[in-house]
Amino acid sequence: MASASIEECTRLLVEKKLSLAFVESASGGILCGEFALVPGSGKVLLGGLVTYDGDLKKQLLDIPDELIEKYTPESAEVTEAMAEGLKRMIPADVIIANTGLLTPGGSETPEKPVGTIFIHALIKHKSVSFRKVYSGSPGEMVLKNADDVACLIIEEIGDI
Repeated sequence: MASASIEECTRLLVEKKLSLAFVESASGGILCGEFALVPGSGKVLLGGLVTYDGDLKKQLLDIPDELIEKYTPESAEVTEAMAEGLKRMIPADVIIANTGLLTPGGSETPEKPVGTIFIHALIKHKSVSFRKVYSGSPGEMVLKNADDVACLIIEEIGDI
């Protein structure tokens, strides 16, 4: 069952007739899945793409090798490029991209610990991003992030 914030976000997207699409890495499709659980989501949710593997980010979203090598697959820069890549594939009004580190063994550092998730949103003609460090199990972190994504969308489309 989707959270209250995801339900509110979906209702607002329906009311404003705005379409939504996701490109996910860290969450493995959970963002799209959480929004798909809300009644009425079929009116706004166009779909999503999971590019967990760095090579898929390059192949499907046309992310340059140099960008991934310089910043790592789990970075604000790559997340923004993922959003731009999806926008070329799915012309949604709201594009949400995410990357992050939910378990050890990726590109974590003291400055970018496990629990770090990057979000980049393209909302109409606006570009918004945030980085947050979550705690808990990977599932708990992703669900907290899904709520934060819903709140970001609600805030950003309020005046549209």
